[in-house]
Amino acid sequence: MIDSLFLTGAILIVLSVLLSRASSKLGIPILLIFLIVGMLAGEDGPGQIAFSDHSLTYLVSNLALAIILLDGGMRTKVSSFRVAFWPSLSLATIGVALTSTLTGLMAAWLFDLTLLQGILVGAIVGSTDAAAVFSMLKGQSLNERVGSTLEIESGTNDPMAVFLTVTLIAMLANPEADMGISFLLTSFVMQFGVGALIGLGGGWLLWSLINRVELHEGLYSVLVIGGGVALFALSNKLGGSGILSIYLIGLLIGNRPTSFRHSILNVLDGMTWMSQIAMFLVLGLLVTPSTLLEIMLPALVLAFGMILFARPLAVYIGLLPFKSFTSKERKFISWVGLRGAVPIILAVFPMMAGLENAQLYFNIAFFVVMVSLLVQGGSLMKAARMAEVTLPPKPTPISRTGIEIFRASEWEMFVYRIKPEKWCVGEPLKRLAMPDGTRITAVFRDEKLLHPSGSTVLEANDTLCVLGQDKDLDALSALFTEAPEEESAPRFFGDFFLDVDCLVRDVTGYYGIEVSELEGQLTLKELVESELSAYPVLGDSFDWQGLHWVVAEVHDDHQVAKLGLGLPESEPEPV
Repeated sequence: MIDSLFLTGAILIVLSVLLSRASSKLGIPILLIFLIVGMLAGEDGPGQIAFSDHSLTYLVSNLALAIILLDGGMRTKVSSFRVAFWPSLSLATIGVALTSTLTGLMAAWLFDLTLLQGILVGAIVGSTDAAAVFSMLKGQSLNERVGSTLEIESGTNDPMAVFLTVTLIAMLANPEADMGISFLLTSFVMQFGVGALIGLGGGWLLWSLINRVELHEGLYSVLVIGGGVALFALSNKLGGSGILSIYLIGLLIGNRPTSFRHSILNVLDGMTWMSQIAMFLVLGLLVTPSTLLEIMLPALVLAFGMILFARPLAVYIGLLPFKSFTSKERKFISWVGLRGAVPIILAVFPMMAGLENAQLYFNIAFFVVMVSLLVQGGSLMKAARMAEVTLPPKPTPISRTGIEIFRASEWEMFVYRIKPEKWCVGEPLKRLAMPDGTRITAVFRDEKLLHPSGSTVLEANDTLCVLGQDKDLDALSALFTEAPEEESAPRFFGDFFLDVDCLVRDVTGYYGIEVSELEGQLTLKELVESELSAYPVLGDSFDWQGLHWVVAEVHDDHQVAKLGLGLPESEPEPV
């Protein structure tokens, strides 16, 4: 029996991995592939596996979600919170509540439910899913304001959905119970307060332990996963949000000098993929596709009602106080309200509580998730280009590996291959303007190792191994590799770059553009401050005096360093 279980599970995982290659070719989100494999293996598919264990589903899904959020938190830069924290928090609370309420009203009408039952359906599908968002946005070049808002929102909005779902289940299961404002407020504060306290406090203790204890390198990732899951469970046990806790744990560990950080991230990357596959396979097995046909039409109306009405209205209201978002950015954030594993997990709650219509809630949630992944996930990058929130892809090394020279080392080995058209071909190494503190440690030519010196001349197709740190990555990549020609940075950021300390009059005077004396005395930095938000990000743009200006370089403190200038179509004669 056990061998058969192992064989079946392993075959499904291998099949999911192999089919994942078809995801990009077919334009189907990879998570939907995993879900479909699970459905095909189920009792309505050729696999004929009868699976209806909701408790096991809940266990597997929560463990998988914890690992996914831990990895997502570790890869989120805390500097992005300066730009996106308050908008994300607004969307994670007000946005989820509004989406849930509006979707719930539609559900009550479409499925002939009571108001509370309808809003329960809305609460179940009301939050964006971290697993789906992290998976879809990984490797995509979105501007920091939009990308960070979506990632932080998806990592922090689940507590609100859990709070609403659990509260509504309690009200439906015990209609005579006292559910006053004080009870609701206490429950809300517990979810967020205890979740944040254990996430930050427990995360700091775990980080301190990692940096003090002497272990074999492979055990540090085990310590992080084990400690993170333990704190996740403790937070849940104390009435807090374990989902919020483990995201904050990852955020804290990932943004501090941590022993064997690169090794931990490498293991987490594989564990995250495994978690996503296992979670969506189990969720796919749990559903019976034939039962979805009975609710297909009203569920389709509900899914599109949420996508086209409830989510956009909630985002509009949630982002109303934040003037830094353009209209197109708001529309794109509305569109990326991806639903994934969390709504299906929450839909298991009513089944475990034995509520009336529990199977209906589950089927609705599953249908909404499939529509969201297919429609929103499948069109994500096309929508991003239409909303003009994409950035040119950054030049990157062909590989990067952490070098654990000492505890909490941040050194890495970047590997580059020099293309024949690159300017540095034919140049000696001593003429390369490399960032301070970086070194070329090896040069491979025709698969043979050379010992580089300052007089070593680079040739086409040489492979370079460069020692540096993450802060040097952009400069090194710009030096040794290039972005794809069709999306090159100069066309996106303008025709040439200007230092922000230049005076406006020096630029406008060259093009014969008349400005007032007060405007002419402004620096370009002051012009940016007057035209853009307090925290401009790379790719922000504005039109002024017939010229198109684009933020081309931003320091870590979100101070603009360079502006790109787009020339008018018919260039004026210089005066």
